[in-house]
Amino acid sequence: MFRLTHHQILSSLKPTSIRVRLYSSKASLNSNQGDPQLDFRSFVEVLRKDGDLADIYQEVDPNLEVGAVVRRVSETNAKAPLFHNVKGTRNGLWKMFGNATSLRNDSKFRYGRIARSLGLPPDSNWKDILEKMRLATTRDPLPPNILSTGQCKQNKIFGDDIDLTNLPVPLLHQGDGGKYLQTWGVHILETPDKSWTNWSVFRGMVHDKRRLSCLVIPGQHNSMIRDQWLKLGKDEVPWALSLGAPPAATIAASIPIPPGVSERDYVSSLAGKPLDMVKCELSDLLVPANSEIILEGTFSLKDKALEGPFEDYIGMHFEGEAGNQPLFTVDAITYRDGAILPVSVPGRLTDESHTTASMASVQLLEALQQHDLPIKDAVAPLETLATWCILQVDSKKLAEMKTNPDELCTTIGNIAFNSKATMLINRILLIGDDVDIHDGQMSYGHTRPVADQVLTNMCLTR
Repeated sequence: MFRLTHHQILSSLKPTSIRVRLYSSKASLNSNQGDPQLDFRSFVEVLRKDGDLADIYQEVDPNLEVGAVVRRVSETNAKAPLFHNVKGTRNGLWKMFGNATSLRNDSKFRYGRIARSLGLPPDSNWKDILEKMRLATTRDPLPPNILSTGQCKQNKIFGDDIDLTNLPVPLLHQGDGGKYLQTWGVHILETPDKSWTNWSVFRGMVHDKRRLSCLVIPGQHNSMIRDQWLKLGKDEVPWALSLGAPPAATIAASIPIPPGVSERDYVSSLAGKPLDMVKCELSDLLVPANSEIILEGTFSLKDKALEGPFEDYIGMHFEGEAGNQPLFTVDAITYRDGAILPVSVPGRLTDESHTTASMASVQLLEALQQHDLPIKDAVAPLETLATWCILQVDSKKLAEMKTNPDELCTTIGNIAFNSKATMLINRILLIGDDVDIHDGQMSYGHTRPVADQVLTNMCLTR
């Protein structure tokens, strides 16, 4: 068989190309025809129908080659790649997919992949996406459908039969500290009293045959749940990881939903439908029944190992970033036939780390409006890597408050910078409601970079 070079694979992903060469004419994934926002397999299929999927049947190496292609797609807004033939695949583990919430090249459908993840038309704009997410906070959640089994249980591996080092886990950047199995999956943890089930996205690097070292940051929800178990004297926590989770679930797990709110409830409100869930093999944790791959096991509260470095959302490795992080032991792997491992490769614009970070403006807007401040809308522009947020001020309400600029900015800053929504945001711009804040050129044209600066908690409000 004639083999494509790495350069040819990258070239075929250009937005103007029709398909990567050497394809089978049949591209069926043998999937159920479900809702793309709630079924990863259906999401992949709808991208294919949109002409937004590059099916790559040529063998690719998980050692840097997959990462290079996915990174190239992010930087050129090319089609999402689905790698059908990953070197080292065995027993159906696994195909790989990249760029789940990166952008498209066509300006009319720029946010189409994200829109499809949230059940919106592919020509939705960024404002439509933020509004859909905002409305989810106003709706009552729907209880899940608990199934007796699900597609994620079509294949099962337990105990000593598991060897993560023998699977095609990708090395995504040349300077990474190891191979990262988890970059775009959903960790599932629960409080001891089961009152709060947290879904979150945090990276995980293969440590040995059955353990991952995962980045757990103090103050994040996973560490809050860890602390509750520690108070009970426990040394490990039941844990699951859904890889190829419902697209809406992965997005929800990536944004700063308030502590105590279960992302599963938020997703049901977002979709307007209950989620199909199934119980784990080894614990009472519930996981999305149509997940591509489920890892089950425990989160150690005492054992740690080196994790990182890993290239971040500004495309850099930082000296000293590697550190000891908790170990997660894998006691079971269950997976669908023809399982697909989603990967995210952070770096320069635009990838999942940027698009999901930008969605934090929804939670910031909600926090400010809960304090009855005169803010009508909010957006964290992708061009700023979501480190800036533009707030649209309600001019009429502002006039009624009879405040002054310094007082208003200080109040907003104190609320904003004490919110998890500003974990990455370090500058806030206040703009009147006669300007469309979703038009970056208009917003930036109405700012005065020297005048009206207010320092709040070491951050800048304009």
